[in-house]
Amino acid sequence: MPTETTLPTLTKKDFQTDQEVRWCPGCGDYAILSAVQQVFPELGIPREKFVVVSGIGCSSRFPYYMNTFGFHSIHGRAPAVATGLKLSRPELEVWIATGDGDAMSIGGNHLIHTLRRNVGVKILMFNNRIYGLTKGQYSPTSELGKKTKSTPAGSVDYPFNPLSLALGAGATFVARSVDIFQAHLRDTLRRAAAHKGTAFVEIYQNCNIFNDKAFTYMTDKEAKDDNVLYLEHGKPLVYGKNKDKGIRMRGTEMEVVQLGDGVGPDDCVVWDESLDNPATAFLAAQLLPPHFPTALGVFRQVTQPAYEERVVEQMQQETGRLGLGKLDALLKAGDTWTVGGTRH
Repeated sequence: MPTETTLPTLTKKDFQTDQEVRWCPGCGDYAILSAVQQVFPELGIPREKFVVVSGIGCSSRFPYYMNTFGFHSIHGRAPAVATGLKLSRPELEVWIATGDGDAMSIGGNHLIHTLRRNVGVKILMFNNRIYGLTKGQYSPTSELGKKTKSTPAGSVDYPFNPLSLALGAGATFVARSVDIFQAHLRDTLRRAAAHKGTAFVEIYQNCNIFNDKAFTYMTDKEAKDDNVLYLEHGKPLVYGKNKDKGIRMRGTEMEVVQLGDGVGPDDCVVWDESLDNPATAFLAAQLLPPHFPTALGVFRQVTQPAYEERVVEQMQQETGRLGLGKLDALLKAGDTWTVGGTRH
């Protein structure tokens, strides 16, 4: 008779490797790595069930520093590799570490189709708004007018909004956090891990060499209360050091209001991350400086069957219809024709 087995108690140390972590001192990637290594042991999943897949970029060193299975793929193709792995081994926990250049530029097509299919992978997109590994060129998320080595007069490109892109592609879980907001980041990672389907998490990450202090407007101690809006399911959108500001609807748009003088939390938007229609989440993704606080938290979390579940179910149905293990029947199914008495 099989006996019940108890999983060993894992710690952060179990997910650390003997590899020297080779990011620049002070890089935000260290904070993200630490958060992931703290959350993985909490999930109650055997270490050998985890796989970390990456593309190219500073963030893509991630698999080397995680004591799990890993795959360092090629530029922008991490979602494609991860999709193949999840389809062939649905029981594995597949996580993707990618950057704004890797995911939003050369990997953009792979990313949006992974999102629309709802493949059961977790995508951590480190957004430092710069190409760090190749020494400081502007990226698809760099702000308009960004002066870099490749745009000395300032970029004329309008930037991608990663969350808007994910929502537009039909992502079922969309969230945003910040590298040094450790408690919030760990909670967001736990939420992503629990989601059945694609979880897309944008993480603001400071590149202290090529784009230092890109997010100080929201990370400085004195500034963050008035520049960060935490999305909490079922609660009104209220923020500010004294909780004296809020977000309410004005027609089809959101606006900032000062609370008091007849305007209270009840007049503000009550956050609902479970709405099937992503329109409200899309509006929240547009809340950015200088006119709005930056929204952090879960923008959308809805339930849909994961891609690999549908594929496996379809394969089982077809196998049953054609006869289990009958390769000849499978090859002759569908469109066939006869040439010279031979069936093709």
